Amino acid sequence: MRLQRVLAAAGLGSRRACEALIDEGRVEVDGTVVTTQGMRVDPNRAVIKVDGMRISSAPDRVYLVLNKPRGVLSTMSDDRGRPSLADFVADRAARLFHVGRLDADTEGLLLLTNDGELAHRLAHPSYGVPKTYLAEVTGPVARDVGKRLRAGIELDDGLVKADSFRLVDTVGNRVMVEVVLHEGRKHVVRRMLAEIGHPVSRLVRTDYGPISLGNLKPGKQRKLSQQEIGALFHAVGL
Repeated sequence: MRLQRVLAAAGLGSRRACEALIDEGRVEVDGTVVTTQGMRVDPNRAVIKVDGMRISSAPDRVYLVLNKPRGVLSTMSDDRGRPSLADFVADRAARLFHVGRLDADTEGLLLLTNDGELAHRLAHPSYGVPKTYLAEVTGPVARDVGKRLRAGIELDDGLVKADSFRLVDTVGNRVMVEVVLHEGRKHVVRRMLAEIGHPVSRLVRTDYGPISLGNLKPGKQRKLSQQEIGALFHAVGL
């Protein structure tokens, strides 16, 4: 398929606009800048970048963000008939993977894709992709809590450290805090906050690396933009 057609199909603009991107030297394929029109590429195999940012060119690739409601299992099926992710994406032909997990009582951002390599890298702790959570706890919260979390909390399966911590809001004895970490252990945010005396009553994941939940309502989903997909590729070195 001609390169300008691949770029247009990926949503980079009209065919003519994509030809202009090539003329301006803003497109590279497999590490080489392309400035001539008519180059043929395999959209399923070529690594195409525009202005240094990789784009998703494979036509069958799906990249979604879902605001998972409370009570929904992070699985594509459940033999007991409990609410699961299939209730939201069963109508899609592609076989989707969920990136990481959220326990049933945790709400918020869940990435869904059929890009297996990207899903694996995003979930693997060695790539250090940060996840941001808002947690409601019982206050008051001592001033040294952030310092303690960043220094590390010893859990039964080892030490865990927060990348950052901040107090967001206080209403009576209910306190909203933000915790950022790249750990992926089960219930890790709930366990670390409980360990320092602040059990969580509500937990929402708001960000996964460069992707933010924004104003997406619970139970709703949206496609990621090419800019967001490119940012995820960049975050894991693809």
